[in-house]
Amino acid sequence: VDQAIDDVSTMRGNLGSFQRNALEANLHSLRVSKENLTASESMLADTDMAQEMSSLVKNQILLASGTAMLAQANQVPQSVLQLLNSNG
Repeated sequence: VDQAIDDVSTMRGNLGSFQRNALEANLHSLRVSKENLTASESMLADTDMAQEMSSLVKNQILLASGTAMLAQANQVPQSVLQLLNSNG
């Protein structure tokens, strides 16, 4: 009986040592992996946001230049009419 108690105590000690060393190391590794994945996800989201803002600004510039071109195109016929009327 004493030998069985000693064997159980030894097994418990070994199990406790395994839990402390191996499982805690794995837990730490998983926590680091989680932090790295969270950081990567954040970087991807930030990159998408910067790209979308750049695209928005580009489209706003294109819209403004298109509007300016239309305004100038509308002035040309009016200028021609004024020239014709002033000479006539």
